[in-house]
Amino acid sequence: MPKFTYTAVDARGKQANGMVEAADQSEAIAQIRQLGFYPQRLDETKESVVSTESKKPKFKRKTGRVKMRILTIFTRQLATLIEAGLPLLRSLNTLAKQERNPVMRTTMNNLAEAVESGSTFSEALTQHPFIFSKLYINMVKAGELGGVLEVVLARLAEFQEKAQKIKGKVVSAMVYPLVVLCIALVIMSGLLVFIVPKFQQIFHDALPGQDLPAITNFVIAISNVFVHQWYLIFGGIGGIVVGYKIFSVTPVGQVIIDRVALRLPVFGDLIQKTAIARFSRTLGTLISSGVPILQALNITRETSGNNVVADAIAKIHDSVKEGESVVAPMESSGVFPPMVTSMVQVGEETGQLPDMLVKVADVYEAEIDNVVTALTSILEPIMIVMLAVIVGTIVIALFMPMIKLITGLSSQ
Repeated sequence: MPKFTYTAVDARGKQANGMVEAADQSEAIAQIRQLGFYPQRLDETKESVVSTESKKPKFKRKTGRVKMRILTIFTRQLATLIEAGLPLLRSLNTLAKQERNPVMRTTMNNLAEAVESGSTFSEALTQHPFIFSKLYINMVKAGELGGVLEVVLARLAEFQEKAQKIKGKVVSAMVYPLVVLCIALVIMSGLLVFIVPKFQQIFHDALPGQDLPAITNFVIAISNVFVHQWYLIFGGIGGIVVGYKIFSVTPVGQVIIDRVALRLPVFGDLIQKTAIARFSRTLGTLISSGVPILQALNITRETSGNNVVADAIAKIHDSVKEGESVVAPMESSGVFPPMVTSMVQVGEETGQLPDMLVKVADVYEAEIDNVVTALTSILEPIMIVMLAVIVGTIVIALFMPMIKLITGLSSQ
């Protein structure tokens, strides 16, 4: 009979290691739970693996990438087919036949081949790390062990749909100001490169030796830089971009950038709410799907998207590992608002932590909608005013000497 080594925690979060003999993983999990432990890791020993490994045919790996929308559709359809009573292998083959994306179709065929050869679905998913994340694989594994794969897949699809919705709203909030900023830069560059030099020549010929207004001299000086020293501008922009890239890949740089992002005057609130919504929904979905809380916290930390939030989650993990509460490190981190910690505390005390985390995510996703709407309404007039100020400054700088020139001609 196969032997399994395990790492588990008790009700207080204290770790324990051991070995059990069982016919399969499900029976091993049942034995571990009868001992009063919650399994975190379960591995079949080499003695039992060697005898079965040679019998399993190898299957192809596909390391391509697919869009989140395609993966979400696949997850939703697979959950529907399994819920309708179709076996996993037949469901994968059915979806592969109708899939138009070549990478996803090949991946489905590889998954079906792996399942047919005796691998579990979660084991097959690990062969495609560029498509299926750790969160995805661990949730599927929990669903297999609990016998509720279709329920977990439905939760995964819902999780992906909500993540896409939030990402789309954040991107839409950023697109408008970037478009207006690009238009402003194009207009300003056109005026400085083509229009201002012509006016400068007119002023030189018509007003020789006369002092020009300070604002005119300022605009002409910037125009000369754009025309004659343009390499300094591109070199400066390139240096800033390269410096930012280098700084952003260092551990210290990542922390500083993420900390500054959370404190930005306009977008900081949106970034924080997005991070909290992602944390709450990811952790709530994982725990409700049967993933042990310590493992769920590790996965949530890796998918947080912000190093400051990741550090806070790491402290929560250490606290839970020592058998302490989730709330204390959340409060001390300064990342989570009082409302979040209060709701988590209620969920912890009532034994409904996953449900409460999902409710927190719902609340913050609704707030993200409001923030995006407010940002759009605020940024629109701000960007229009900024564009008007840039163009207006150049126009005023050019026409002040023209007024002086026209006045002089009139007096003559």
